[in-house]
Amino acid sequence: MNRPLKADLPADYRPSDDEPFMNARQQEYFRRKLLGWREDLLMESKETLVHLREESGQEADIADRASLETDRSLELRTRDRERKLIAKIDEALLRLENGTYGYCVETGEPIGLNRLEARPIATLGLEAQERHERMEKTHRDD
Repeated sequence: MNRPLKADLPADYRPSDDEPFMNARQQEYFRRKLLGWREDLLMESKETLVHLREESGQEADIADRASLETDRSLELRTRDRERKLIAKIDEALLRLENGTYGYCVETGEPIGLNRLEARPIATLGLEAQERHERMEKTHRDD
């Protein structure tokens, strides 16, 4: 594996276009960002499980039961989306490990720091993403 040495990062560090793309500091920054995001999602998932166990399904009023079931359904759908997001975060962490993080899977070009900052799990550069969205829209309209 081509794992870079963990770089020391000041608390206020932000990746900059003035430094080499995906240097050790940037890699460490995004690794921490991804791990923190993953941890937050796992904590929310644990809280959901506790919440669902604590809720009583024995509501006397049918409207209350229906409302509770709707809330549970929404919460479970949200957790399912987050489960899929955790899988994407894990994939991004693997890309960091193998040195391909931050590069478009289609073109091999750098994705760009602003895009990675906004969406750290991005696998496509902006142009490739726009191309995909146009293709999806074209096929969806058929």
